[in-house]
Amino acid sequence: MMVQPTVRRFTGRHAAMIIVAFFAVVIAVNVLMARLAISTFGGIVVENSYVASQQYNRWLDEAAREKALGWKAQVTRGAGGAANVVLLGASGSPLTGAKLVGDAVHPLGRVPDHRLALRETAPGTFAAPLAPGRWHLRLTVSANGHTWRTVGDLQ
Repeated sequence: MMVQPTVRRFTGRHAAMIIVAFFAVVIAVNVLMARLAISTFGGIVVENSYVASQQYNRWLDEAAREKALGWKAQVTRGAGGAANVVLLGASGSPLTGAKLVGDAVHPLGRVPDHRLALRETAPGTFAAPLAPGRWHLRLTVSANGHTWRTVGDLQ
């Protein structure tokens, strides 16, 4: 005697459960992605994109002039966790007598920005106290009648 397999019918209830489960997964993923995006984005990039677009060509010209200077900055952690910046001129020699100002910006915007009071501790070497953690340093250097801007990452 042969056993007949039981056939289960696909009903409207099954179809409804599959559709509800599908949309529940889609909604859960969307909520997760939106939550992660909001919690990791620190804020706006520019206040007004139209006004920023009007400055674009000027910014490109400034960047070209700054690149032509050939200056470089090496950003490291120093003793006691201080932010150290070594400025080098086009020839690779220390850039002495420069005025250096900067801001320490947390990459995720979770910690307020810090204005750095960088002081020259050795020829071309500047230091300022800074809290532990990862930071982007936005630096503005004024020397020899020129202004140069750079960003350095500090771990």
